[in-house]
Amino acid sequence: MQSNGIAKDPVIQRQHFLNVPFDIIKFDDVVELIAATRNADGFRYVVTPNVDHVVRLSAHAELKPLYEAAWLTLCDSKPLVLLARAMPLKLPRVTGADLTACLFGTVVKDGDHIALVAPNEAVVARMRAKFPRLSIGAHVPPFGVGNNPAELAKCVDFVVREKAAFTFLAIGSPQSEKIAHAIAMDGRAVGTALCIGASLEFMTGMKRRAPRWMSRAGIEWVHRLATDPKRLWRRYVFSVLPLLRLTLAEFRQRRTARVPASR
Repeated sequence: MQSNGIAKDPVIQRQHFLNVPFDIIKFDDVVELIAATRNADGFRYVVTPNVDHVVRLSAHAELKPLYEAAWLTLCDSKPLVLLARAMPLKLPRVTGADLTACLFGTVVKDGDHIALVAPNEAVVARMRAKFPRLSIGAHVPPFGVGNNPAELAKCVDFVVREKAAFTFLAIGSPQSEKIAHAIAMDGRAVGTALCIGASLEFMTGMKRRAPRWMSRAGIEWVHRLATDPKRLWRRYVFSVLPLLRLTLAEFRQRRTARVPASR
């Protein structure tokens, strides 16, 4: 479903894996596509689901339309890539952190106007210090904005007013996705919005990403758990069984689909 008026490149194939949509498009092609459409009419948004998103969607089906309506939905998880490969399904990995850093290094140009929906004022200050040649508009919504219609409407109005080429929604999931979907449904905004989690904090040095070798090995979650155990241990522990159930169900479904019907 494309509600934003921007046609998806016809060569991009959208697959559903673990009941979540994913676009089969490589990192460089994502960057090229975003660059090529930066002046397109209308509004579009990009989501980057990982294991946490997948498990949440399995329990809250009402969130699935937020992902189905996205212009691009990109896999931000090496464990999901490895699970997909066992199906077999080739799922490219495009992390929100890597994509954000690349866009600021290539597609976002000096003098551009961008908009931030940020977790706090410190992130905004760091971004303005790091990119003094950009015009940066910012809005810091209160905690729980995703369940507060009045505050959600303020986020929509902010993005509409800014008319930015790029909007970075950096307040975590599913708040960022709810805001992006609400903007798309409103119909007045322009530009490309990206739901990119803590990417701005990584880029400004406020948080440290896992070493590259851990990311390549698919154990980036170990680094995150070690740096924030009180907040994350429960999330990771309680994600294991739902993810296992979803994977087994996916495998059975795909195996059944491959078996020819008996005559």
